Amino acid sequence: GVRATGSCLCGAVRYEVTGTLRDVVLCHCMMCRKTHGHIGAYTATPKGSLRLTETRGLRWHPSSAHALRGFCSECGGSLFFDPVNKDYMAIAAGTLDSPTGLKTVVQIHVESAGDHYQIDASIRQRAE
Repeated sequence: GVRATGSCLCGAVRYEVTGTLRDVVLCHCMMCRKTHGHIGAYTATPKGSLRLTETRGLRWHPSSAHALRGFCSECGGSLFFDPVNKDYMAIAAGTLDSPTGLKTVVQIHVESAGDHYQIDASIRQRAE
């Protein structure tokens, strides 16, 4: 069955997740901050568990040699991070419909954090 659903702001990209969803990872890297306008917050699911139900607005940007970033060309919403040599798809947690049942468990690339906010010391940090 469907574990979760989600979409971009305008609905031109919609998806369903039928498998597991990882708890949320916060990413402070420059690319996530540039893509989202702030830190990235991602869950993830096996690639075979993600089913796109509306793709009219979906476009992919090759942000590095290692990953593609999926976004909506109509509203500009950032939705997916596809690591090309991995078997999972990361999904921007804010695009999930509530309730998600997820919690934020770790933050990565804290050494790249922006200077306009404080890192939440209550959330575990993982060195990259």
